[in-house]
Amino acid sequence: MKKSSVGISIAIIAVLVAIIGGAVYHTQKNNRFVHSTTATLFFHGGGSSYHAETGMVNAAKKAGVTNTVIRADVTNNGKVTLHGNMHRGAVNPIVEVNYENNRQLDFNKHGEYATNVVKMLKKRYGINKINMVGHSLGNISIIYYMLRNGQNKNMPRLEKQVDIAGHFGGLTFNGIPDALKQPAGMKLDSNGKPNYMNTTYKQMTAARKAYPKGQVAVLNIYGDIGNHTDGRVTNASSRSLQYLVASRAKSYTELKVTGKNAQHSKLHDNKQVDQALIKFLWQRRK
Repeated sequence: MKKSSVGISIAIIAVLVAIIGGAVYHTQKNNRFVHSTTATLFFHGGGSSYHAETGMVNAAKKAGVTNTVIRADVTNNGKVTLHGNMHRGAVNPIVEVNYENNRQLDFNKHGEYATNVVKMLKKRYGINKINMVGHSLGNISIIYYMLRNGQNKNMPRLEKQVDIAGHFGGLTFNGIPDALKQPAGMKLDSNGKPNYMNTTYKQMTAARKAYPKGQVAVLNIYGDIGNHTDGRVTNASSRSLQYLVASRAKSYTELKVTGKNAQHSKLHDNKQVDQALIKFLWQRRK
């Protein structure tokens, strides 16, 4: 055999080995995760937009969870417009939800907005199972969605929810309505129940009956940069989610994140949070 032919043969073999090796790696990578048509919705915080969700979404894409990401824009009056490409049967699709009114403090409106997005996904893509991820004010969309739809058999079934930097027990900074303020001296008992409740928290206690028994797995992530706060929300406020959902949840888990990137607005760009999300939402159980 001529040297040129040998060289060509070696080159071809090298290419084939690379292709096969890449295919094996890709398969192994994808086999780490469930292959499901369950859609995962991300909800941004107050004064923010879907851009705040991009870091978490890109981490999931890079890990090999999915190749399908679309955006749902929601106007102030609740009209939903979908952007991007998705087909029925897409594997682990992600929906970045984007609210036009990103400072909406009528919590019932958040439930309405989230409901309209889910209805659109069901109508257009046949989605019948969902996960939900919220950061800060985005967590309100999840719980108020469940207040409206938790017992509605005709709506897609919530499988998993991830709450990041939630302020269920209230906020402590100035300039917000009394109904949203964290009561002075608020403490939690062993079940996460606050000794004092503001108006909206009392409204949210209806979740203790609205959530279907044993259906939703919940991961509650909160940051602590010192003094039991993420710099914007106290840990007690975030952890008061336990009382609202744990007695009805399939499982309830808390994750405390520390360090400088545990600050409230940095938690959605935190690698530890990314890894926890991916593991909880999509990684196959051994």
